[in-house]
Order: sequence, then C-alpha cells, then structure tokens
Amino acid sequence: MDGEKRDSPQLIRMWRIFRTTREMCLDRGYEMLDEDINMSLQEFKERFATPDGEPDRSRMHFSARPSEAMLRKYTDPPTAKNPDPQPQIGLLWVEFDSNENVGLKQLREFMQHLVQGNFWSGIMICPKPITGMALRLLRGSSGLEEGPKGGVEVFVEQDLLVNITKHELVPKHVLLSKEEKSQLLERYRLKETQLPRIQVTDPVAKYLGLRRGQVVKIIRRSETAGRYASYRWAI
Repeated sequence: MDGEKRDSPQLIRMWRIFRTTREMCLDRGYEMLDEDINMSLQEFKERFATPDGEPDRSRMHFSARPSEAMLRKYTDPPTAKNPDPQPQIGLLWVEFDSNENVGLKQLREFMQHLVQGNFWSGIMICPKPITGMALRLLRGSSGLEEGPKGGVEVFVEQDLLVNITKHELVPKHVLLSKEEKSQLLERYRLKETQLPRIQVTDPVAKYLGLRRGQVVKIIRRSETAGRYASYRWAI
C-alpha cells in the first residue's frame, strides 16, 4: 500500500482505464493476453510511465485481432448468391489520446491512420468529450469513404474507470450471431421489431460495441427459475 500511495493518482487512474479497455476488447471477442488483462500497477508503471511517474498515453495504444469465435459471430450464413460470406469485423486499433480538446482535426487524423494501417475499426479514448463538430463526423464515419469500414468509437476516460459489466446489478449480455437471431425469430414467430429494444448508446451496449439491428441475449438470475433469458433488439 505504501508503494501505491507514492504513485501518481493520474497513473493509477490510467492503469484502471487501460485494464478496463482490455477487458472490454476481450468481452467483445478480441484476442487478449492474460498478462495485459491482469497487469499490476507496477507492471503498468514500468511499461507506460514517464521518468517523473506520470502516464504516457502515446505508449498505451494497441491493436486487437478478432478471435475465431468472433469471426463466426460476425459472418452471415452462406446463401446461393453469397456462398462464401466474409466476416463483418476485423483488426481493431485502440488509441489513448492525450488531447483534452479532440475536434475534427484529431478525429480525421485518427481515421486516416486506421485506413492507412488497414484497420477495420478503431476506438479512441479521450480525457474529455469530443467537440460537437467531431461528434457529427463520428456519427457518419462508417459511411464515409475516408473512414474505416467498421467505423470509429469514442469513449471518455471516465466511462472506463470501472468495468460496468462486473457490477452485481448488471446481467450478462451475449451477442447473437445472425444465424442465432434468425433461429430465435423463427422459433417464436416474431419480427425483430417486436422484440424489446436496447439503445446502442446504452452503457452496456456501448461497452459491447453493439450495432443497430443486432440482438443481444440478457441472462438474469431468478430466485425461482435459477436463470432466465430475455432478448433485446439494438436500435
């Protein structure tokens, strides 16, 4: 404890954010090393601190490759017209921006880096919310020729201080593949619009990177049934 007290509060804060970010990528289905998920404060300090003990965000960036299970979940079932569908997911780039006023310039530079590096998508983590102009660009990033295929996500550091999915009141969320979604709708003879909804801006939906049109299975504990599942359609 004495050693931790001597460490910079900002360093401890970024250590927590870094671990939550890695956990988030793992929970989405990306391949992550155990040593990065469970990195101690001392290890983080040795790898990412400046000589004066402050965090160096420029050294914290990382890429993540989707696991085989994630690739399958994001691949459409084969059809006669498309017998060999390709995964709608790919290499991810995560960047910790130190700029407290991220605007159009910084966001465009980030998007350009993603395209030049052949990244499918990117996550930018900022100290403070991005500007209104940058936010408007962000909302259309997945449809822009200048942006990556999978679009860009932006998180404020404060939102990643703790892993919200570990809270006892947050039930487990499991993303369904398109095939699992079709089977669900067929089994209950439903249209997707008849399912209860979840906003993609919901904290858990954002943590999992849910896309509009996807369906997530929510598993809750029950005193009578043990566990029960419900489903939500992302809008």
